[in-house]
Amino acid sequence: MEIRAATVLPARREPIELHTGDGLTLVGELALPEDRPPAATLVMLHPLPTHGGFMDSHVYKKAANRLPALADLAVLRFNTRGTSSDRGTSEGTFDGGEDERFDVAAALEYAEFHDLPRVWVVGWSFGSELALKWGHDPLVEGAILLSPPLHRANETDLDAWARFGRPLIALVPEFDDYLRPDEARRRFARVPQAEVVGVEGAKHLWVGEPYVRVVLNEIVRRVVPDRHPLPTEV
Repeated sequence: MEIRAATVLPARREPIELHTGDGLTLVGELALPEDRPPAATLVMLHPLPTHGGFMDSHVYKKAANRLPALADLAVLRFNTRGTSSDRGTSEGTFDGGEDERFDVAAALEYAEFHDLPRVWVVGWSFGSELALKWGHDPLVEGAILLSPPLHRANETDLDAWARFGRPLIALVPEFDDYLRPDEARRRFARVPQAEVVGVEGAKHLWVGEPYVRVVLNEIVRRVVPDRHPLPTEV
C-alpha cells in the first residue's frame, strides 16, 4: 500500500492533558508505537494559533499518523493556551509566545513523568519561536525548526541556544514568506551547532505530499537515523 496524504498507520493513540505551572489544563494526544516501546520522542509545537495553527496542523497530524509505525517514535501534540482543535480547547489565552513558556514546560514535564525517551522538540513557525525561547531544557536532546521566522525569537534566544549546546536543525523553505535559506544561514551562524537545510520549491506551510515527506525524513534522519529513509509503501 502506498503511503498517501490521508494514510493512518497503526499506533496507540491516547488523549492526554497537560497541566501548566500557572494553573491551566491543555489538551493533546500522545501517539506511540503499537506493540513496542518508542525509540525517541517528538514534542510538537504548532504554528501560530491566531492564523489557524493548532495541534492538527497537517505536517504534525501526518507525523502522528505515520512515525510511530514507521520510525518507532512517540509523537506528543497539544494545543497551546487558548487553542482549539477536534481534541478540544486548551484553557487560557494566547500570549504571543511569553506565557506559552508554561505550555512548553508542561509538555516536557509530561514526557519526563511518563518516562518517554530521548526527547526532541519540533517547532513549526510560531512553534519554532517557542522552541528557541523555551526549549533549552536538560531533558531535550535537540530541536528541529520548520519555517522559523525568527520574529519573536531574537539574537538573545539564539545565543542562549548556542550556550545550551544541543543540536539545532532549521528546515527553511526556498520560498518562505518570512525567512529564506540564505538569510537563515546568516542569522543562525551565531549558533555554532546549528544546521540550516534549505528545501527547494517549498513554501512556509509545506503544502504537498513531497514536502511533507522531506520534513518527516529530515526529522527521522536526525532523531532515529537507523530508520531513515522512511518507506513510501507499507
